[in-house]
Amino acid sequence: MGCIQNYDDLPMNWVGDWAGRRAALTPQRTALYDSFTQKAYTFQDMNDRAGRVGTYLADVLGLRKGDVLTLICRNRIESIDLYLACGKLGIILAPLSQRLKKPELDDLMARLQPRVLVHEHALAELVSTLSIPASVQAVINIDDDRHFFENVILKTDPREVNIPLAMKDRCLYVHTGGTTATPKICIVSYRQMIWNSFDILATGLAGSYQKVLITFPFFHIGGWNTFTPLFHAGITSVLLREFNPGLILELIHEGRVENFGAVEAMLQFLIAHPKFGDTDFSCLKAITTAAAPCSKAVMQTFLDKGVPISQTYGMTEAGPSNFAYIPRSDSLDELLANSASIGTSMFHCDAKIVDQESGREVESSEMGVLCLRSPHNFDGYLDDPVRTGKIIDQDGWVYTGDLAVQDQGGLIFIKGRADNMFISGGENVSPEEIEQALMKHPAVAGAICAGIPDPKWGQAPVALVVFHADRSAAEEELKAFCRDHLADYKVPKQIRPVAELPLTGAGKLNRNAVVTLLS
Repeated sequence: MGCIQNYDDLPMNWVGDWAGRRAALTPQRTALYDSFTQKAYTFQDMNDRAGRVGTYLADVLGLRKGDVLTLICRNRIESIDLYLACGKLGIILAPLSQRLKKPELDDLMARLQPRVLVHEHALAELVSTLSIPASVQAVINIDDDRHFFENVILKTDPREVNIPLAMKDRCLYVHTGGTTATPKICIVSYRQMIWNSFDILATGLAGSYQKVLITFPFFHIGGWNTFTPLFHAGITSVLLREFNPGLILELIHEGRVENFGAVEAMLQFLIAHPKFGDTDFSCLKAITTAAAPCSKAVMQTFLDKGVPISQTYGMTEAGPSNFAYIPRSDSLDELLANSASIGTSMFHCDAKIVDQESGREVESSEMGVLCLRSPHNFDGYLDDPVRTGKIIDQDGWVYTGDLAVQDQGGLIFIKGRADNMFISGGENVSPEEIEQALMKHPAVAGAICAGIPDPKWGQAPVALVVFHADRSAAEEELKAFCRDHLADYKVPKQIRPVAELPLTGAGKLNRNAVVTLLS
C-alpha cells in the first residue's frame, strides 16, 4: 500500500456532482427561488433536472469530458441546469457575455472551439450575426417557439451520467477584461471552485443566511462564485434574470432576501428607485460590495436602514474571492469609518504588498502591488503561457496589478491600478481595446483612452483622438462607431479631438494627462 501523492489528481465521484451530493443530503430543502417565474425548486428537483440535461448532452449530443459548451444567456435556471449537468460529465462550461459585440464574441468563440452553443431566444439576433466555428455541432435556442429546453431536453429519460473527476479538471472557461485589447480566458478548475467555497464559508461571508440573492451575471465568475458556495452549503439562491432594482426592492420587502452582493452602481439604482423609501428592510441582514470601493454616502443610506454594508475583493485569477471586511464590533459606525478598506485576506489566502520595481515586500503604510496566493488560484490563461507567466510566479503568487496599502491595524486599502485598466460599473475596461476600436474609424489617426471618476459607475471611459489630415468626425459619429465594435460600457462618454496625443517624457501615451484634461 502506498500514499496518494496529490489528491488534486485523484478522480472522485463527488467532484463536480454538486447536484447529486446536495440532493442526497437535503433533498427537500429549497435550493432555488426563480424570481422571474416565481417558482421554487428543491435540491432534489435541481438534481433531477441536471440528470436529464446531462443525459441529453451525453447521449443525444455526444458530449464527453473536456468538451466545451458555450452559453450566451441571462441568469436563468437553464444556465444553472447546464452548470450542474456539466459538472456531472466534466464538460467545460464557457459562459459568454451578451454585452459583448460580434468582434469580441467571434474572437472568444474562435479560441474556445466549443462543441455546442446554447443561447436564449432574446439573444437570437445577436447569435445570428456570429461567425460560428466549425467545431460547433449544435446551436440550441432554449426558449424558442418550441420551448426546446423545457419540452425536449427536460423530457429526456435520465440515466446516471456522473463520472469521477479530479479537482485539477477544468470546470469553467471565464473571459475577463485586462490591460490588453484581447480578452483573456481564465482556466477555472474544480479545485478553484471548491476551495473558494471553503474560503467563503470559513471566513464567515455566508453567515447565518438562508436566502441570498444572486445579482452578478453568470458570464462573470462572480455569478458562479455566489451560486456555488450557496449550493454547497444548502442555502437558497434567489435568482434574478437580470438586474431590476424595482424587483429587488420587492423581494427585500417580501422578506425573500437576507443578503446580496453588489457593485456601487447597483446600490445607486436601488436608492433612486421610487419604491426605495417604502421598502421594509427588516429581513435584509447585510450587503457586501465588490469591484471598487463604495462611497460613504451610499453606505450611509443603507446603514440608516439598519443594514450593514462592507467590502469584499477578489479577481478571477486569484479567487474569485480573496478579501473581506469582517466587522470587528457591532457598531455600524465602524463600517463607515473603514468604508475604503477591503479588510483582510480570507481564511485560506496569503497576501503581500510588494514594491512595483524591486518585488520586495514593503513595510506597513507603504504603497505597493498586492499579490495573492491560495489553493483557489486559477490554472492560467487558455493557450497563453506568456500572459500566464506575467501574472503568476513559480511560488504561486498572483500579481493583481492593484496598488494597495496596509495600515497599522492590518487593514488593506486599494489605491488604484499599477497598469492602465480601470473598472466601470464593476466591469474591467481596457483602454487599449477602446483605442484600437477608435482607430478603425477612417478619420482617426490616433487615440488615447483613460478612465475618469464618475458618480454612478465609479469610473467612465473618455478619449482623445487625432484625425488624419483633411478628415474629421463628430463625437456622436465616433460613439456610434464604437458601439458597433464594443460593449456599451466601453463606449467613451467623451471623445475630444486634439492636435496631438499627450505623451510622457519617455514617449509613451500619457493617460494621466487625459484624466486631468477631461475630468
